[in-house]
Formats: sequence, C-alpha cells, structure tokens
Amino acid sequence: MNKVSEIVGCITDIAPLHWQESWDNAGLLVGDANMLIDKALVTLDVTEEVIDEAIQGGYHLLISHHPVIYRPLKHLLPENTIERIIMKAIKNDIAIACMHTNLDNSYLGVSKWLADRLGLKNPEVLEPMKVEEDVTTGGGMIGYLENDMDEKDFLAMVKKNLGCQALRHSEFLGKKIRKVAVCGGSGFFLLENVKHCNADAYVTADVKYHDFFEADGQLLLVDAGHYETEQFTKELIADAIIKKFCKFAVSISRVKTNSINYFV
Repeated sequence: MNKVSEIVGCITDIAPLHWQESWDNAGLLVGDANMLIDKALVTLDVTEEVIDEAIQGGYHLLISHHPVIYRPLKHLLPENTIERIIMKAIKNDIAIACMHTNLDNSYLGVSKWLADRLGLKNPEVLEPMKVEEDVTTGGGMIGYLENDMDEKDFLAMVKKNLGCQALRHSEFLGKKIRKVAVCGGSGFFLLENVKHCNADAYVTADVKYHDFFEADGQLLLVDAGHYETEQFTKELIADAIIKKFCKFAVSISRVKTNSINYFV
C-alpha cells in the first residue's frame, strides 16, 4: 500500500506543479493525500463513465491529464457533469489528481511522447520557458525524421501512428518533410516559434479555420486532433509510476474519452 501523495509524486518528480501555467489547476483536486491505496486508474479525461469504471474496479485513485475542476465551484449539486463526478468520487473514496500543463511543459512530458511516436530524432523543446537545475522546460518539441518524406506520405504516417480517423491540414507546398515540430493539444500559439525554427511541418490540434492561413506557404500545418495528440499521456503517467513503484498496480482506463466523433 502507498499513500496517494507518493503515487502523485511519481509524476510531479518529472513535472513539478510549479511548471503549470498560471491559469491551470493541476495537482490533487479531490481526496486525501494520506489515504493508502494499492492501485490507480489513469485516463486522459475524467468522465462519469471513468468514475464508474474506477468504482467497479475498486480503484481509489484516478489520475488524469485534463483537470476535472477548472473553475471554482459554488456548490455541489447533481445538476451538471462536473459536480456529479465530484460527488460520486467523494462518496466512493476516490481521489482525483490531474497533471496538465506541468506535464505539457516537461521535457519528458506530452510532446516528447508525441515526438517519439512520430519517430523524431534528437527532439528539443520548441519554446524554452525556464531552466531549473539544468532542466529545460517549455512547450512543444522539434526534431527530425530519419529520412525525407513527401507530404502525403508524411500525413499517412501521422494518421497511422496516431490512429487518426482524419487529418486537417494547410495546402500542400510540394516540399519534402524532414524537420518536424509537434505540440500535444492546442498548440497553435507556438506557430511563430515553429516558423522561426524553419520546420517543414507542424503537428498539433485545435487549429481554427483562419489559423490555417497563417502557415503562409512556409510549412505544412497539421491538425491531428486534441485527443489523438495527447492520448499517449496515459502511458506516460503509468510509466512514471511503475518505474518508481514496480509492484504498484496501474491500469489505463478502457473508456474512450474522445469527445469528438467523425462521420465519414
């Protein structure tokens, strides 16, 4: 048995909470840090279905990427999804910890796992934010494909490796792709950094209609989906726990939490 705080500490060791953005709400959000537990369930999002899965499986710690509480709660009533989730978690002694932009900003975090999934070599932080004890933190990653790829072959690889149903992208430029930038989740804010680094392509998510014009003939801008670019965060969290507590039971939720569906 381990304390909730010990298990959560496995993630904050590689992504301290003070690395999160000022608007974020990462950390232990529900439950007792001193509660003893023998297993944890990992998910990208906290939904009612995930809470039910935790109850049925006897999990008393749920760790997600996206915070279940973003805004202050004025009451706890079963009137909306968030409040129902919190109430059900408390009733069933389920602690909820969320590791969001602190994990986004970690060199070993979300974008690093995305870069690895796409086979990028020598990845570096795209937008360094700060350096603490020789550790560079910041948003996104940039690296190189092993070999040049045609644009359509590159998109096919991204689609396959991320399991995307579809990709949205800017116009083809007829250029080879070799230097690639990535940012899991909503990463359009890093586009100027991507251009400055002379990347051939940028893979991220949540790109708006007018944003695609900002590629401006300089690179291939690819929207691969928010869930799709962050899905490996579940494995990242589970891996961090197992490395420190090899006998602690960690499971990845079987619930599909992607809120976007496609009709093709």
